[in-house]
Amino acid sequence: MAPQIFDVEHQLIFYGAYHSNKWNILIHIICVPIILWTAQIFVASLPVPQAFPTIHHTFNQYLELEFNWTTVLSIVYQVYYLILEPGAALLYAPQMILSTLSATSFAHRSGTMSTAVALHVVSWIAQFFGHGVAEGRAPALLDNLVGAIFLAPLFVHLEILFALGYNPTLHKKMQNGVGKKIAQFRRDAKAAERRQQ
Repeated sequence: MAPQIFDVEHQLIFYGAYHSNKWNILIHIICVPIILWTAQIFVASLPVPQAFPTIHHTFNQYLELEFNWTTVLSIVYQVYYLILEPGAALLYAPQMILSTLSATSFAHRSGTMSTAVALHVVSWIAQFFGHGVAEGRAPALLDNLVGAIFLAPLFVHLEILFALGYNPTLHKKMQNGVGKKIAQFRRDAKAAERRQQ
């Protein structure tokens, strides 16, 4: 049996239990890619060790390949997604590549960091708003920071794929598991309220 960190069903149920409201999911579908992209911009600005291979190719003013920390981060994400759900990971790869190349190009432009910071902050605020107002529950990152940060891009990607009919068996298992987790959360919340009275 695979450890839970590599169990796609377990990971999607964990994350999905915090994202069941359609408006909150929509906010995440918009904001998670922006958060990842801006984080890649920040990381692309970090100095790289001399041990990194010297790879640099400019495709155009918007896309630039460089072996930097953004590339490393993207490879780690993509390998994890390939382990979790290979089909979805392969469908996600073009988006990850485009995000990596454009983030590297954006990071090399002068005066763009303030734009990246503003987009990053606004996207986080929107997500917290989605959780507080639409979902009525704290975000997953408060319970599992690393898991939430690594899983969020794949989760929103899978939400789109599920809507298009991808892997209905996995989708059904996730929905059933999420329903049970949310029911348990509500029971625990009511029990906590009774104890406080």
